[in-house]
Amino acid sequence: MSGRPLISLSGVDTCLTSLKTCKTYINTGMDITTNVALDLVENHNDPGEINAMEEVMLEYALMHRELSHYVQAVEDTVKQIKQDKPEIIPNLRHLVMEKFRNLESKNCSADLQRNEKVVLFKEQIKQMKAQFGIQPDAEEGPALEQLDEDLAVTQSQRKFICPITQEEMKKPVRNKICGHTYEEEAILEHIRRRQQHKKKVNCPQVGCNNKEVRKADLVFDEVLKRTIDVWNKRSQSTQ
Repeated sequence: MSGRPLISLSGVDTCLTSLKTCKTYINTGMDITTNVALDLVENHNDPGEINAMEEVMLEYALMHRELSHYVQAVEDTVKQIKQDKPEIIPNLRHLVMEKFRNLESKNCSADLQRNEKVVLFKEQIKQMKAQFGIQPDAEEGPALEQLDEDLAVTQSQRKFICPITQEEMKKPVRNKICGHTYEEEAILEHIRRRQQHKKKVNCPQVGCNNKEVRKADLVFDEVLKRTIDVWNKRSQSTQ
């Protein structure tokens, strides 16, 4: 039987799976770092320790960017080989590294600051500082003062009530699109039922115009969860 030799890329696929698993480990590390930083704020620890956690987050973001670029380089190389179907097996390592270096050459420090988990980290730290009356850092600017006022207004149990269950939330998740929060299990069930009936998944918050609630847009609201816990502890201590 004549024809071009079959190039097996099964080993490459296995490596890609391992690399993508490493990305999940990095994401887990960033989540743990965020929780540690929130604990430091809640316990009024040295601001330097909190800033150190931000540096750790940026290091994780750097690793995530490099790994993402390498995965993309491998995927692009495999795609190119499958399209070209070369008669001679090419030097995969050389092709991958060439594409990887090209992607890395476009890096800038702002990329790390735009990392989704880094952005969320900073947002949550600001909220926690405001909640516990901690003086903001100079670079955080006057915007935090408004945030402090907003949080003061939301110190009410009705803000802790899920718009679906009408009960206090135990595992609140925030919609990144419209900013509303819901009990996780309740909103997931809401999404499932609406999709089952082939209807638009509207935000259940009264007056919200968001007509496309997606599971991918829901993130656990760590700050709100801590706020609810603190409120309940204070309420119990005054009884």
